[in-house]
Amino acid sequence: MTDYKSTLNLPYTDFPMKANLAQREPLCLQRWIEQDVYAQLRAARKGKPVFRFLDGPPYANGHLHLGHAVNKILKDIVVKAKGLDGLDVPFVPGWDCHGLPVEINVEKKEGRPGDRLTHDAFRAACRAYANHYVAIQKDEFKRLGVMADWHHPYLTMDYTYEANIIRSLAKVHAAHHLKRGRKPVHFCLDCRSALAEAEVEYKEKQSQAIDVRFQAADVAEVFARFGVTDKKDWQPVTLPVWTTTPWTLPANEAVALNPALTYALIGTPAERWIVAKDMIRDVLLRCNYYGYYEIGEAQGSVLEGILMTHPLYPDRQVPIIMSNHVVVGEGTAAVHVAPAHGPEDYALLQYYALPFRQYVNQKGCYTEEVPLFAGLSIREANEPIINALKEDKKLLSQATLTHSYPHCWRHHTPLIMLATPQWFIDLAGPVREKALQVAAHEVTWHPKWGKARMQGLIESRPDWCLSRQRTWGVPMPLFVHQDTGELHPNTAALMEKVAKQVEQFGVDVWYQTSVEDWLGADAAQYEKIQDVLDVWFDSGVAHACLQESTTDLVLEGSDQYRAWFQSLLLSSVAMGDGAPFKIALAHGFVVDANGHKMSKSLGNVIAPDEITKTLGADILRLWVASIDYRDEIAAGKDAFNTTTETYRRIRNTLRFLLANLHGFDPLQHLVPAHEMLALDRVIVEKARVLQAELIEAYQAYQFHIVVQKIHHFCLDDLGRFYLDIIKDRQYTMQTNSLGRRSAQTALYHIAHAFARWMMPILSFTTEELWDYLPGKQESSVLLTTWYDGLAALPADALFNVAYVEKLQTVRDAVNKAIEGLRAAGVLGSSLEAAIWLYCAPDLYALLQALGDELHFAFIASKATLAHLQEAPADAMVTDVAHLKLKVEAIDAAKCERCWHRVPDVGALADYPGICGRCVENIAGTGEVRRYV
Repeated sequence: MTDYKSTLNLPYTDFPMKANLAQREPLCLQRWIEQDVYAQLRAARKGKPVFRFLDGPPYANGHLHLGHAVNKILKDIVVKAKGLDGLDVPFVPGWDCHGLPVEINVEKKEGRPGDRLTHDAFRAACRAYANHYVAIQKDEFKRLGVMADWHHPYLTMDYTYEANIIRSLAKVHAAHHLKRGRKPVHFCLDCRSALAEAEVEYKEKQSQAIDVRFQAADVAEVFARFGVTDKKDWQPVTLPVWTTTPWTLPANEAVALNPALTYALIGTPAERWIVAKDMIRDVLLRCNYYGYYEIGEAQGSVLEGILMTHPLYPDRQVPIIMSNHVVVGEGTAAVHVAPAHGPEDYALLQYYALPFRQYVNQKGCYTEEVPLFAGLSIREANEPIINALKEDKKLLSQATLTHSYPHCWRHHTPLIMLATPQWFIDLAGPVREKALQVAAHEVTWHPKWGKARMQGLIESRPDWCLSRQRTWGVPMPLFVHQDTGELHPNTAALMEKVAKQVEQFGVDVWYQTSVEDWLGADAAQYEKIQDVLDVWFDSGVAHACLQESTTDLVLEGSDQYRAWFQSLLLSSVAMGDGAPFKIALAHGFVVDANGHKMSKSLGNVIAPDEITKTLGADILRLWVASIDYRDEIAAGKDAFNTTTETYRRIRNTLRFLLANLHGFDPLQHLVPAHEMLALDRVIVEKARVLQAELIEAYQAYQFHIVVQKIHHFCLDDLGRFYLDIIKDRQYTMQTNSLGRRSAQTALYHIAHAFARWMMPILSFTTEELWDYLPGKQESSVLLTTWYDGLAALPADALFNVAYVEKLQTVRDAVNKAIEGLRAAGVLGSSLEAAIWLYCAPDLYALLQALGDELHFAFIASKATLAHLQEAPADAMVTDVAHLKLKVEAIDAAKCERCWHRVPDVGALADYPGICGRCVENIAGTGEVRRYV
């Protein structure tokens, strides 16, 4: 016999080596849809403990960007991992449909409401626009392999959801936390609306920085406060005030000093100045004054109440007031106070009962009441104001300053602070205090520093401005008395009445009805509020609108500490409830390979569909899972190339497992654990321990640890050790021998476990693997739970994990020695080697336990054990303690079947060219193995 190839058990599988994910994944996705795997999973988990996961809704605007993909893939990994835990994890995707992101894009096409479209038609166009992009994004999320209730998403523009938003607002009102006020808020002149804190971004801006002369109205009063009695020093007194917003000067009502700072009264040839003592030189240098002498000193508190003449309007006098927010640094330590244009300024107005002048309308123009500048846009006002100051000798210095300044996140234009009538959630009272307690004690934050960040944001944030002066949104269904400004006494009942109508007809019902329709005889006394709600309230009350109990988890980008996380928390507390979520998990921003924010203008944007159409969604999913998402997430060609290489190693491992399971039927061939060969039992034990570690990592949301551990298992435990060693047993032993079926049993268990391990991450690939696995029960890998077939190794087993790890260490030393000889041209393959191992007693006993199977562990034709003291002088010292080696090329013929070099090759004439072991495996009862 010479056709020995037919006697080998060569591996075979139809599982493709080349993934072709971009082509195969859509077919898999279509099957999931046709089989409605999500519904099957809900049915299978019915009655199991529920893990509630609230989806933070993206805007229904535009195609997905890489940040969307990262976020939803992370969520999908959580959903699938919790499903493996046996939990029922219904995941309802959501979309934020109201507000500026949608409205601005409709305006680009249709103009502002009332231009070409009526307000009703404009809202209809917004609804259509949002629906269009919900459909697009839904398909794009599906393509990423995200499993969710796509048939029943929650949309903030659904009539029922809109009605529940109103009911949530009614609960805030019932808890006495809703109030109306005229406070300065960030206002976008392009949006013509107040903005939420989360809609503000900070960018560099160039501003005109000027020092303005405020002159004392009563010189004698100033000198008296400084304790100066000598009238020869009595000259006009200037208080220099620095500002970067000259356009706010018409609204000036006071000048603020710090009560604890020391201010000096200094003399110059023509006048006297009041300057913070620590800033005299800086201020004079900036204003080109070079000589001075000190006349007197006073604490800021002593100067309170002194009247100064307004620099633009000589007939108006403004007081010096005290404020602790005035500091030494940039400026003059004397701050211009315009209550209509700053929150600190507004607080001073309330404390000092200052006049309130709102000189700027919502178009950004001065009102007719503004002397000198009526009708002028504030965007064009700085130059005329500075010129007026120059003409009246009130301008002391002028420069251009580049500084960080708030901008609109949509228009990217500078914002202003504008005091307009708005509705707020009052945070000054119990809401802030309760929210801080909830954040500290009722929520677990990942990363841990999230708690401190959230507490800091809650402590420092102003009252939540709920009202917006826009068209597309949920109305604030409130009626205000025209004389008293009070809400209608039946507000709670009226809000529920409106909610019921909205539930049937949508928000248009509010705008299409009159005050009379709602109030009847009371209508003449009340006005109907036309504002819409902040979209962050829309999504922030999702927990209430979806009628969920406290959700177990929310997972969003780290920017959501100041946005959705905070909206959820504050709205829940304001409604009288507790924590809306138990765990908050935040991930970092996606940046390019150089750490730059991705933007179209920089040309560094990577769209998710670019990756799915070329590399496949599983590469994107593996990349997301591989990174420590708590930090910035760097995306680029190198990152995806590295991920692709990792994927290739994993796929090759899966293919090896399947190829070596060819012909294996677990119903006939599965070997009981206690009968398996020692090495096979140990690799299953290592898989069992690994699975426990993976479950722990999944439950800790540390998916990069999952990938690292699986990759290490593929590379080291399987690829470089176990799979290498068992090839001889798999290929050369008899098909139904214990040695071969034992190895196949181990591979079967590992393959089934592996499918579960990677399913949350490589959903498409593991489904493909599942199709080829023997012995599966569920129709889809998505329906499985953790594999329970990984038998534990007995605690007293001699051949245990520690034994094998020591054996691996010795094998590494042997391989290092063989590689040296291969590089020198002495050896070809390791099967050409004869190895002598000189060991200390402990290691000798350990290796001797393998008996005549020792050489199989090293994939060598011969391995001889000897005591360390027997080592010849030319024996190699190794990195393993008390181990020396000698490796030589073996002088024996090569077996054509197993490739071992042994003396008995060709000993039997009927089987020329092969060794006695192979003859036994072909014609005899078969080789027997116990260990490896």
